[in-house]
Amino acid sequence: MQTIRKQMSGLLEKEEMSARELSQAVRIREKEVYEHLAHIGRTVNTKRKKLVITPSQCLGCGYVFKDRKRFTRPGRCPHCKNERINNPAYRILSF
Repeated sequence: MQTIRKQMSGLLEKEEMSARELSQAVRIREKEVYEHLAHIGRTVNTKRKKLVITPSQCLGCGYVFKDRKRFTRPGRCPHCKNERINNPAYRILSF
């Protein structure tokens, strides 16, 4: 039996996934996924890998949250104040 973080790492090495998809795959709450992602990001750096984040994007004006460092989804767009924002996606890549 693998730990939750190892399960998540294995899934992220295979494909890009959102926090919701990860929570459903490993059967934990979405809020817990964000805590694990922070730890996984630090751990994979020691293995010559990188946790890559595909940033959220506003569905109203198209603004991309490319400079955001948090793993969670933003609440609303700073430009148009729209709350329709797609979720960020995560992937582990080797370099």
